[in-house]
Amino acid sequence: MSQSSSTPLTEEQRKARDSAISEFVTTYCKTGDPDLYEGMIRTICRLSVDGATRAEAKLVERALAELRYAFKTFAPYEHIPKVTIFGSARTPENHPEYQQALKFAERMRESNWMVITGAGDGIMKAGHGGAGADASFGVAIRLPFEQKTNAIIAENKKLVNFRYFFTRKLMFTKEAKAVALFPGGFGTQDEGFEVLTLIQTGKAILVPIVLLDAPGGTYWQHWRTYVKAELLHTGMISPEDMNLIKLTDDVEVAVQEILTFYKRFHSYRYVRDRLVIRLNEPISDPALAHIREHFTDIIESGTVERISAMDEERDDVPEKPRIAMYFNRRSHGRLRQMINYINTVGEPSVTPAAHA
Repeated sequence: MSQSSSTPLTEEQRKARDSAISEFVTTYCKTGDPDLYEGMIRTICRLSVDGATRAEAKLVERALAELRYAFKTFAPYEHIPKVTIFGSARTPENHPEYQQALKFAERMRESNWMVITGAGDGIMKAGHGGAGADASFGVAIRLPFEQKTNAIIAENKKLVNFRYFFTRKLMFTKEAKAVALFPGGFGTQDEGFEVLTLIQTGKAILVPIVLLDAPGGTYWQHWRTYVKAELLHTGMISPEDMNLIKLTDDVEVAVQEILTFYKRFHSYRYVRDRLVIRLNEPISDPALAHIREHFTDIIESGTVERISAMDEERDDVPEKPRIAMYFNRRSHGRLRQMINYINTVGEPSVTPAAHA
C-alpha cells in the first residue's frame, strides 16, 4: 500500500486499538513500564496505517530486533565500566599503533574496565587482545569486504552482529563510559566526529575522549592542527569544545584521563529541567563556592545547590551526594571543565589536565 492510499482510523477504531494494545501488554509483556511498550506497539500500528513499504517495515523490524539482542547481551555487565576503542582494521600486529592499543586495553582491564570494539582486525583485535576475551565486547558490522570478526571475539557470547551502522553506533555510545580513538581511516574519523558531535550537542552523556598516537606519532597532532585551523579559528566550533578531547602518545596519561574523570564525579541526568550531578563523595563548601563563582556562564538561572535524590531518581544511586543546577545545555566543554575541577579540588599537588 502506498502512503497516499492509506486511510486514517476513526476515533472509535483508535479507542478499540488502544484498548486491545493495553490488554495485550498487560497479558504478555512483563514490564514495569507498560506505557512505553504500548507506545511502541501503537507506533507499529500507525506505520502500517500510514502505508509504509515492505522495505521500510523491514528496516524498523530488523533495527528493533538488533537493539533488543544487543541490550540483552550487555545487560549482565551493566555495572562494569566500559571503554569503546576505535581505530583502523588495517593496522598490522607489528605496528607501534597496534602495540599501543594492546597496552592501553591491558591497562584498562587491570583497572577493572571492559573493552568494546568493532570486532574486526587491526586496532580492534589489539583492543580485545589486551583486554582478553572475558573483558571484551564485539560490536560487528556485516560488510561485503574487508571487515571480518577477529579470532579473539569470534566465538564469544559477547559478540553482537549488526546489519545497520546506526544501530551499531548507538551501542558504541550507549554502553561506553569512555572513548579511545587510535589512528584509522574514514570509519575511525566518522566515529570520532560523531561521538564529539553527540557530546557537544548534549545528545550523548559527557564521557572522556582520548586520542592516542603511538609514541612519537603525529596522526592526532595533524588532526588537531586541522581542527584548530579550519574549525576553531573560523568560528565553526567554540574554544570550549576543545576541552572535550585529550590527545596523548602515552598510555598511562590516557588511562589516568579516564580514571580521574570518575574519581569524585559519578554521573548526571536531567530531572525537571535541572542537571543533577551525582558524586562519589561530597565536595567541600569552599569548592561549591568556587563553582558558583567561576561557572556562572553555564547556568541559566539560580545557582548550584546541594540536593538529595529526587523522586524521579529513586532507583538510580539514591545514596550518592548530589549538586544540581539549571544548565544552559550548550556549554558541554565548560561542563567538562567543571567536572575536572570537582575531581581534582582538594589535591594541592594536582591540577586539572590540560586538554587539546
